[in-house]
Amino acid sequence: MAARPPLVALKDVRLQDGPRPLFDGVDMAMEPRSRAALVGRNGAGKSTLMKVVMGLIEPDAGDRSVQAGTRFAYVPQEPVITGDTLLDYAASGGAERWTAESWLTTFGLDANKPAVSLSGGETRRAALAKAFAEEPDLLLLDEPTNHLDILAIELLENELVQARFAVLVVSHDRAFLNTVTNTCHWLEGRRVRTLDKGFDAFDEWAGKVMEEEAESLRRLTKKIEAETYTFYRSITAQRTRNEGRARALNAMRADRAERVKDLPRELHLGVDSGAVSGKLVAELKGVSKWFDSGAGVKSASASEQTRDAATDTCSPITSTNTPPPDRRVLFRNLTTRIIRGDRLAIVGPNGAGKTTLVKTLLGELAPDEGTVRLGANLEPVYLDQSREGLRSDMTLWDALTPGGGDSILVRGHSKHVAAYAKDFLFSEAQLRQPISTLSGGERNRLLLARALAKPANMLVLDEPTNDLDMDTLDKLEELLESYDGTLILVSHDRDFVDRLATSTIAMNGRGDIVETPGGWQDFLRQNPTFLAPPPTHAEAAPKPAAPTAAPPKKQAKLSYKDARRLEEVEKLMETLPAEIAKQDAILADPNLFSQNPAAFDRAMKAAEKARADLEAAELDWLELEEKKAALG
Repeated sequence: MAARPPLVALKDVRLQDGPRPLFDGVDMAMEPRSRAALVGRNGAGKSTLMKVVMGLIEPDAGDRSVQAGTRFAYVPQEPVITGDTLLDYAASGGAERWTAESWLTTFGLDANKPAVSLSGGETRRAALAKAFAEEPDLLLLDEPTNHLDILAIELLENELVQARFAVLVVSHDRAFLNTVTNTCHWLEGRRVRTLDKGFDAFDEWAGKVMEEEAESLRRLTKKIEAETYTFYRSITAQRTRNEGRARALNAMRADRAERVKDLPRELHLGVDSGAVSGKLVAELKGVSKWFDSGAGVKSASASEQTRDAATDTCSPITSTNTPPPDRRVLFRNLTTRIIRGDRLAIVGPNGAGKTTLVKTLLGELAPDEGTVRLGANLEPVYLDQSREGLRSDMTLWDALTPGGGDSILVRGHSKHVAAYAKDFLFSEAQLRQPISTLSGGERNRLLLARALAKPANMLVLDEPTNDLDMDTLDKLEELLESYDGTLILVSHDRDFVDRLATSTIAMNGRGDIVETPGGWQDFLRQNPTFLAPPPTHAEAAPKPAAPTAAPPKKQAKLSYKDARRLEEVEKLMETLPAEIAKQDAILADPNLFSQNPAAFDRAMKAAEKARADLEAAELDWLELEEKKAALG
């Protein structure tokens, strides 16, 4: 059978962005049901390229072709939720309200919830539900795992793997991309290279490509050196006017200059662990924490945290409060000890209390039960996921120099703000721009720049990977691996946790807490059901069955979603043969191609699409009928 035409294809696309093109000769195609990663550095233009694929941005040159009838859905990096309720929002793109409600339920949201004051995770899940409800042929996702907890990420992975539509996704989450993708598009040097394999093969392939390009640049440099020497030193060249040779030399120089401009800039990260802390960083004994609807969360006072540097301890923060009857327990009876140099990861669903646990570990919040003892000489730096302290109207210069002036104290040494910003890939022109103009990745790099300027023997990083590209993540991982202070890491990035953590504390949102050695995979092997949803009330406390009671009924029919799909494919199997016959009749005209090539091409594409749709409908019908028979 002939290969199915792509849903959308870009050919030799060029887009100007300032003095240099953002894209120059981009070729790219999205096949039906493919699941492709779009990979590239921050600022390379991944989000812009997605909009070109969708047709939201017109390229300056090149062609964009779209298969007739292709439906798109798009989840941007920062979705904006509109409407009175989440159901109004999810149905606003044209989806049936019952479909929108079904997908909101799938992503764990109440369809009648007001579409205001949503958390980052709720906003992301609502945007995903809306996109899935629109039943697109091509779904485009820009950093879809940002603000999602691990359970929501795994749910999204399962839905994408089972989806009948094509997916183009931009993400920094390696574990997510390894699971979801079967194709990689790499945007580098203003062009796109394609690997017909999943992301798990990307690093090795990209490394070989970069080695080949570095060798090509080295050979070009050598050739220019040899040609320059010959041109200016040889007697023949001095006596004759060889204009062709001069043009060739200038062309080689221009080629090399362009290649050098396209080389990625190097990110320079550094950290100073400062004064050595006491060997004991923190010790928690029987610590519990809850929310009280009346009093909320209590903060530890400064007098409760007075350290005794001579004894390498501080006076313990102790509480034996009686929990109120309407409490919501975040965690209970936690006993652990953190030693200098430990790398502790804290994982769990959104709302489980991970940030509260961090603040309890740091002594910023008093425990409701138990004792917290902090070590001596602690100099913590806290990178907050909420980006607190970054106002949208302040400039990058103001953010780096809150006290004013043109220099910043970087790990004990004065450095000009422009030079320090350059280490984090910010241009001098960006220093006077408001923070609101920065991308998500640039804002996170700015937070890193502020945090890493201070000496710290304890780094507390709350969701540090959001919006960062993989090159920056790799640099950050290298930095943290060599860091000799204590690291506390709150993250939903499973690969990041696996690479760095020496122990993991998991919270399930129901008050349970467990600590295991190693990273995420180690925790999962030892506690496979810890984060699973709680059993229903009936499962938790089953009533005794009467002696004559029949066993519980199993599912006897298709789910509502499957039943609707079965009806849909049955209609397609009735109507598509007529469409195929109609187009074949048009193509049977022996004079059509010579008299009207465009009409012949339209009929050919329509016939191919109808045959492909019929084949897909028949496969789905067989699968659903088998499922229906098994249930019966």
